[in-house]
Amino acid sequence: MKIFREVLVIFGLYYVGELISTTLSLPLPGSLVGMILLFALLQLHIVELEQIATVSDFLLGHLPFFFLPAGVALMASFSAMKGLWIWMLVICLVTTIITMGCSGRIIQHMMERKSKP
Repeated sequence: MKIFREVLVIFGLYYVGELISTTLSLPLPGSLVGMILLFALLQLHIVELEQIATVSDFLLGHLPFFFLPAGVALMASFSAMKGLWIWMLVICLVTTIITMGCSGRIIQHMMERKSKP
């Protein structure tokens, strides 16, 4: 029953995010709105981490499988993207470097904040 409740919270917030995004015609995908809602509820302690930990750990542990459909779709449209591969590679490299830099700075900030009394 605990796992069912965790799934209900996570996918319920996903559905609410989709509903908000569609209803308000937001330029953000509903899944992102759902993640923002989940983050806000966790920060406000309305939802505790322990309430979603089991399903969250399972989903994170199997995260690579969620990228398979996107990879297959990319390979299916290989011919349509013939002239764009260099640009896609450059964009992937640049965004990876930016993401790594931002993540490192955030972790440093959090570690400094945690070490202060």
